[in-house]
Amino acid sequence: MRRPFALLAATLLLAAPAVPASAADGGDGDEGFAIKDPRVTESSGLAASRLHPGVYWTHNDSDDGPYLYAVDSATGETVARLTLTGVGTPRDVEAISVGPGNRLFVGDIGDNLGGSWPYVWIYELPEPKKLQDATVRATQYVVKYSDGPRDAESMVVHPKTGRVYLIDKKEEGGHLYEGPAELSASGDNVFRPIAPVELWATDAALSPDGQRLAVRGYFGGIHYAWNDGGIQRKGRLSVPLQGQGESVTYSADGTRLMYGSEGTESPVESREAPGGGGGGGDGEGARAEGGESTAGDGNGNTVTVVAAAVVVAVLFALVRRRRRG
Repeated sequence: MRRPFALLAATLLLAAPAVPASAADGGDGDEGFAIKDPRVTESSGLAASRLHPGVYWTHNDSDDGPYLYAVDSATGETVARLTLTGVGTPRDVEAISVGPGNRLFVGDIGDNLGGSWPYVWIYELPEPKKLQDATVRATQYVVKYSDGPRDAESMVVHPKTGRVYLIDKKEEGGHLYEGPAELSASGDNVFRPIAPVELWATDAALSPDGQRLAVRGYFGGIHYAWNDGGIQRKGRLSVPLQGQGESVTYSADGTRLMYGSEGTESPVESREAPGGGGGGGDGEGARAEGGESTAGDGNGNTVTVVAAAVVVAVLFALVRRRRRG
């Protein structure tokens, strides 16, 4: 879902040094890469494959069709495009996650009408054992909220239990919603709020061990202890400043957080995950949305990034005032 201030941020970032990490520059794809497929212009969700090391699944936001793209992080090239059958016409696909047994879950959960659709959808399908263009039949689930329709862009699937969780997208912060223990394809699946989330969330990810939750927004992020869904805030995330920060996933080994953005040849940037092996990803940086931090790129561009963040924050405040006036 687009926001006016996100477009302003993208304009500002054109003047800043471009510093996406790339596997082609040395190292593996978990250090960052760019999505090179010209068909992927609105990458809105990201999920690390456990079946195919180094591969990340993504999809477009809307107006693309029922497609998933498998991207080789070593090259940035698409190695498979899946066409989903057994589902209706997607409306606003915002998230993707990998569940137990290498099952892919796709969240058609956005609401471009501001939270007025009476239901949204989740699709489930097996991750192919062989990476090639294919047509795959998916199961479609109807999703409703116990407290009425709402917009959401964040979905996580617990890697052990397979239970699905959503986070609604609200400027003042939303809630973590818990789905049924098992989704039903024959009736409504009602999601209920179980914990507050102090962020205007654009995506979220659970660590491979199911112990840590990372939530990102446009300008910052928060990490939580999962605590069986009774999440406990632990600190800020070092989120890169991106033109339109849309997605986040843990790397397959849980040591890195990968942050994606919309746009042509959009970069996927890597940061060390809190508790993921080096204690990184929780450093101080420029204050941004919700008191969260962004960080420099480690190559001497910290001042530029901080300056851009300050200007974007001012524009963000002006846009909010105008919208509320």
